[in-house]
Amino acid sequence: MSTSTAGQGLTRARTGVAVRGSGPPLAPRKTRRPGASPLTLGAFAAPALFLVLLINLYPVIYAGWQSLRDGSLIDAGDFVGLQNYADVLTDPTFWAAARFTVVFTLVGVFGSWFVGLALALLLKTRFPVKNTFKLLLLLPWVVPVVVSATAWNWLVATPQSPLPILAEALGLGNVLFLADPLLAKITVCVFKVWISFPFMMMMMAAALESVDNNVYEAAKVDGASKWNTLTNITLPMISRSTYISWILMTIFCVNDFPTIFLLTGGGPVNATQTLVVLSYVTVFQNFQTGPGVAIAFLMTLVLIVISVALYRQIKKVQIL
Repeated sequence: MSTSTAGQGLTRARTGVAVRGSGPPLAPRKTRRPGASPLTLGAFAAPALFLVLLINLYPVIYAGWQSLRDGSLIDAGDFVGLQNYADVLTDPTFWAAARFTVVFTLVGVFGSWFVGLALALLLKTRFPVKNTFKLLLLLPWVVPVVVSATAWNWLVATPQSPLPILAEALGLGNVLFLADPLLAKITVCVFKVWISFPFMMMMMAAALESVDNNVYEAAKVDGASKWNTLTNITLPMISRSTYISWILMTIFCVNDFPTIFLLTGGGPVNATQTLVVLSYVTVFQNFQTGPGVAIAFLMTLVLIVISVALYRQIKKVQIL
């Protein structure tokens, strides 16, 4: 037997096929691996599933029951059906909070995404003290929101704060950032972008690392400008990560209670009151559990719709 024939025999032997001359090799025998049955796996998973349902599902069901009753924190109250939802949807305060929630969310999502993407593109280049610069950029996200809100209050809250003093020195007069409704809205939105852009930067940086450099080299050879490369190559190739980051940041913004409550408390004159702050005030300050929980459920419904819409975009990108 020649050397090549012996080698073929060893190869067939490793794959479980016997040597049978010059004919085609037999298919390897499929052996069934021993494993647990679905019933056994279900039995092991049952305790964890029970705890998940107990911790998450029961509070949701109980809160839904509370939204159908006219109660308080100490009294369940009478059953009123969907009256709480009707009262909430006809309340001007609810719609004012809903409008600012939309503005706050749009600025928080796209503002932090734009800043994060720009910094992620910058971090792809080589420059001195790059790692130190990256670490400093993560500080707004790493530092607790209580510390950040306290620092921003020191910067803008009173006429003796640094920014009002600077504005007066520039001839802008006595600028009260948290006392004027419009300025308070702008300050809250900028603060949200400040504490959120590091998250977007990390998401976009991870997405950019997955783009093959050969694509950029080919675009450079074809004479594509940096703007065309960004709009026609970079953004489409990181679109899946972009949609995911938008979903997460939308949920973070709509449910963001400490950012607004610590900075303005929803004021002045409810100018910066979002739906989550309104829900908190309704339940824990006005002691109206039914309407407050109804507001929270309406928020959840809107978040589900937005998440489903963006998730469909992710599936389309995956198919492409």
